[in-house]
Amino acid sequence: MALLHRARLHPAKLELLAAWLPGRRWYRGPSSADVLRVAGFRFDDPDGAVGIETMLVGAGAGPVHQVPLTYRDAPLPGADDWLVGTAEHTVLGRRWVYDGCGDPAYASALVSAILTGGGQAEEFFESDGVREVRAPSMTVTGSGTPGTAVPPVQVIRRVVEDALTTIVTDTVELTVVRRPGSGHGDLPGATLTGTWPGQPSPLPLAYVSMR
Repeated sequence: MALLHRARLHPAKLELLAAWLPGRRWYRGPSSADVLRVAGFRFDDPDGAVGIETMLVGAGAGPVHQVPLTYRDAPLPGADDWLVGTAEHTVLGRRWVYDGCGDPAYASALVSAILTGGGQAEEFFESDGVREVRAPSMTVTGSGTPGTAVPPVQVIRRVVEDALTTIVTDTVELTVVRRPGSGHGDLPGATLTGTWPGQPSPLPLAYVSMR
């Protein structure tokens, strides 16, 4: 389960993305339009140290883009190339925001969800001991089977940025579909698919194959 805070982030996530997205080779959209959130989901970090959120966003008349983000309370060593920016959280303090494709915490959570047939974490607020669940804005499902052994991901060895971003880790190879539904075709391997308002049929969001 993902605990949320009733807090503000400055600059806001979409402000960070508006400055960062136009520099990505896989981005297709105007460089000056406001970035709007279409939907999103979260994964749990088993250690409870890293926030892991995937956002589907759009700008102007451009396509929907998938942007996995991780939120950390300190810089991730060796990940400067994947830093989206820093922001001040009114509850948690300074957060370092990374493109999840360069963060082992995201890769590990994604592999687990896909291979075990998992989905997104339930999101909730807690106030005075009362839990308030937030309704999901989309649904994701892995194609694997519950109980499947999941290889640990500790190191990201290489990332190839493109419309199909490849993440090569020490144990698996992941592919993240940056523009879901843009006609990339099916890839081999287990799959994470998603649906959201306006997209009722599942679309591939990511693939995993063993190295």
